[in-house]
Amino acid sequence: MEIRKPCTLATLYAGPERVIYENSPELHFMNAVCGRLTDDALMLFRETKLFGGFPPVVDTPYRRFEGLDEIRDFAEGFLDVFHADGASLTPVIQTRANGRSVTELVLNLIIDGEIEQVPMFIVGDLRAKDTLDEVRMYCHFSYVPGLTAYRKPMFTPAHLEMGDPGLLTGAVREYYSALHYVPAVDVERIMKATGENCKFGGYGPYGSSGHEALTREDIRKKYEHMADYIPRCVGMRYETIIDDGVTCVLEWVHIVSEEGQKRLGRVALSGIAAYERGDDGLLCAIRICDYAGYERTIDWSKTPVSQEEAFRTNLVRSFPRGVGRKEQM
Repeated sequence: MEIRKPCTLATLYAGPERVIYENSPELHFMNAVCGRLTDDALMLFRETKLFGGFPPVVDTPYRRFEGLDEIRDFAEGFLDVFHADGASLTPVIQTRANGRSVTELVLNLIIDGEIEQVPMFIVGDLRAKDTLDEVRMYCHFSYVPGLTAYRKPMFTPAHLEMGDPGLLTGAVREYYSALHYVPAVDVERIMKATGENCKFGGYGPYGSSGHEALTREDIRKKYEHMADYIPRCVGMRYETIIDDGVTCVLEWVHIVSEEGQKRLGRVALSGIAAYERGDDGLLCAIRICDYAGYERTIDWSKTPVSQEEAFRTNLVRSFPRGVGRKEQM
């Protein structure tokens, strides 16, 4: 079968040096779902999470599934959402740390006799080494038929403040300190945190190139563009940190200022990114999966909450000056 529109996640990042634990439960779960082995998928969960008595969860770009009955619905209906006859997985990168396991993979969907490839993050909150409390899936909305560009924040921030770069280490900390300095992104500081051959991308929209040809100057221009609105208009509050010393994966929710909402139509969304360190300690890869830039295309008749509620979520008047301090931490 021919690949309809190849994605570039595997082309950009796959290699023999990548260690993939095939029995990692989030990967085991997705393999079972793709193979229509629903009972095998459900065996990875229990009636409640290990602590708190809460139901297990699978959160997807198109719906949140809570409890074993709903997770069964997810497993049985997953391929139908994509109008697929079958599917397989190509794991590319795996990051296991801090009680979580993340597999970045290519979902190979069989649709009308052709293969449709979808780059995805699969995040597993581990109950134990071979069981799960929660799974969160991320891909660009354009790969999911009928989905609009809204991902309700999955986490409720304890404070409506940007993530503290002090929680991060090395080049990732330096990058975030520069990215969230008010009043504008410090582009030069970001460039000094990235290696000469840093790769950018892999999770672009359906039909995109994956940014495999970006030069260092291209990356600079991207951050110069971001400096027009980050962080005055929108900020990131990371709610999970999965860092194995090489790759740091951050799940975040947006915080939006009044300026961002009025000028750009920004709205709080959930997103994820992976930052990979090279042998020199600088960033050698930046992989971001969110819906930034598509906010004005949202069809509010298709969202789980009203436009009014979405615009109230994580809204602040403005961001305090000095966020992400310029001085070295």
